[in-house]
Amino acid sequence: QVQLVESGGALVQAGDSLRLSCAASGGTFSRYTMGWFRQVPGKEREFVATIGWSVGATAYAGSVRGRFIISRDNAKNTVLLQMNSLKREDTAVYYCAARNSPWPSGNTNDYDYWGQGTQVTVSS
Repeated sequence: QVQLVESGGALVQAGDSLRLSCAASGGTFSRYTMGWFRQVPGKEREFVATIGWSVGATAYAGSVRGRFIISRDNAKNTVLLQMNSLKREDTAVYYCAARNSPWPSGNTNDYDYWGQGTQVTVSS
């Protein structure tokens, strides 16, 4: 069983940067593909970014590509989401997820474990 705990959510202004962190425990972290998703009230959870076993295997949603960067530190069992040039539409609860597979995926159904989420609010 893998436990995931997100942190770093905050209230920021448009144009600011923010870094989210997800700490994993209870499994072999290097053997999990990790993903970030987000959700706003009344909408489905949507894909943001994913990183596979290899740090070079990443994928991003079109809405964040070029602004967000996902990375992982297998020595610290941590996955990060660096968010730059934040926009109001980035406001959401951000969730970390783990998938018992080497392959990145943007499908929520492919993930086996989820964190509780961290709130990011971007004001204009």
